Amino acid sequence: MHNAADGARHRLEVFVLPGIGEVRAGDDLAAIIAAAAGPAASRLADGDILAVTSKIVSKAEGRQVAASDREQAIADETVRVVATRAHPGGVTRIVENRQGLVMAAAGVDASNVEHGTVLLLPVDPDASARSLCAALRAATGLHLGVLITDTVGRPWRDGQTDIAIGAAGVAVLDDLRGTADAHGRRLDVTVAAVADEIAGATDLIKGKTSGNPVAVLRGLGHLVGAIDAGDRGARRLLRDSANDMFRVGSAEAYAEGYTAGLAAAAELAEPAAASAAASAGSDRAGTPAPAAQAGQLTVGAPSERADGLDVTSREVPAAEGAVGAPTESDNGPDVPSRGTASP
Repeated sequence: MHNAADGARHRLEVFVLPGIGEVRAGDDLAAIIAAAAGPAASRLADGDILAVTSKIVSKAEGRQVAASDREQAIADETVRVVATRAHPGGVTRIVENRQGLVMAAAGVDASNVEHGTVLLLPVDPDASARSLCAALRAATGLHLGVLITDTVGRPWRDGQTDIAIGAAGVAVLDDLRGTADAHGRRLDVTVAAVADEIAGATDLIKGKTSGNPVAVLRGLGHLVGAIDAGDRGARRLLRDSANDMFRVGSAEAYAEGYTAGLAAAAELAEPAAASAAASAGSDRAGTPAPAAQAGQLTVGAPSERADGLDVTSREVPAAEGAVGAPTESDNGPDVPSRGTASP
């Protein structure tokens, strides 16, 4: 039987808070948002989730810095380079930044800021969300949740969407493991990234140039809870390195694997060459061993190394030369040149 509670659970409402205006360093962002919510916060209700664009949080926190060289600002915010690609307009760098987020340009933003400056992400987006959420609850008397959002691209998909980079008073994951699907089958891996889904939904009406940096999503009040200073917030959405199957870009992974393969082949070739030379010297009447012919090294059958790397047999002509700088292949991506010195 359908009831009112079920109907509310299956209905969402998303709207912007107009009149935010330009935010500057030192501004009281909670007071600005509360004012936009109308007299006595008339536009808000218990259980509402506010999605706040990171740009205005960064501006209020004074994260706008002089940077005539945006590339240097990106480098300063970078902890780890994931992938780099050159293109006619410059170089795109996908990196892990100080906040632990993997995104293009470390999240450094040069749009909608004064000329000669760039905008960095909040130092600690979860801490910013907690402070903002507590202030808004105090100002409105309502049980609200806050997400700080930013725009990112995604692997395997064109276009950009918003994700949650900071969260307070709202669950960021909905763990469905242990429950059953519509056919009674147990769910073992399903954990919905609800904070990212909310961020994407609210971005549909915030837009990028409309001047509406705060949106409200209503209808998911069951996700709104206590503000816990010990909660990891949106950091719970970051996958740790041990479980990250795509820690580097495809070209970088290929280059790393190729380099490791060459090193493994060289290690296996050294004892083979020494054995072949000894055999040729002791058998004066015989012919040289195959490994000594034509200046080639023969790498034997697959061998399991101590580090777990298996190397398949192949012949490495000495004429190929030493390992050098990357070269462009006619049939695909740039790959490092390969080869080995003559035995």
